Amino acid sequence: MKKEFRIKKNKEFQIAFKKGKSFANRQFIIYVLGKPEQEKFRIGLSVSKKIGNSVMRNRIKRCIRQAIFELQDQVKDGQDYVIIARKPAAEMDFHEIKSSLTHVLKVSKVLRKNSESK
Repeated sequence: MKKEFRIKKNKEFQIAFKKGKSFANRQFIIYVLGKPEQEKFRIGLSVSKKIGNSVMRNRIKRCIRQAIFELQDQVKDGQDYVIIARKPAAEMDFHEIKSSLTHVLKVSKVLRKNSESK
């Protein structure tokens, strides 16, 4: 995933937390903030130190980025997404992370149906 599609600044995270809508399952919380002036979506990731050491946190972030990369054709544009990993994500492999993320994205109604794709 290209770096211009990532949320990096703390201020942008705080705006998403305050103004965005949140959706969750056991493994992830996702904040969705509509930004109609943006032509692409952006992703911000947060993995707490409570989840594990830096190796574990970075593995989870890589898996989330790859899952979003594979789902990018279905994710709606013009929005910011902040994804927060919860403790159970540490014991999951890539396929479980991807299916859990797909579930929470469906709950938040930001995944297009395959027929709606670009």
